[in-house]
Amino acid sequence: MIIRSLNSITDTERDVKGVLGTWRSKRLILADDSVGFSLHETTVYPGTKTDLWYKHHVEAVLCVEGECELTNRDTGEVFMIRPGDMYLLDKHDQHTLRPVTKFRAICVFNPPVTGREDHDQDGAYPPPLKVAAE
Repeated sequence: MIIRSLNSITDTERDVKGVLGTWRSKRLILADDSVGFSLHETTVYPGTKTDLWYKHHVEAVLCVEGECELTNRDTGEVFMIRPGDMYLLDKHDQHTLRPVTKFRAICVFNPPVTGREDHDQDGAYPPPLKVAAE
């Protein structure tokens, strides 16, 4: 059994701030926990624009605070995401986040991230490391 709190990982290696300063991610469960997914609390800051494309991961996002405009760059559709709304990037959708207020969400990634990832020029995390068969 693993027990962790957001307070216990604040300002540790599990508390990652994006280089561009548009987001912060507290990573509660990571690849080295060996459960097949990672779990994060992510905050995206108002007045910013973040282009993302998780071409190597599937992400589910549940908004728990704030309001954010989500644009699906593949279709042009625009959605307003509010507390209680969930979106799933099941087709590795290219998307843009524009928070209206501080936007806080619980995010699940499959495959799991290792913990120190930041977005590359495409807005993606690197592909997961291959683990040798035991």
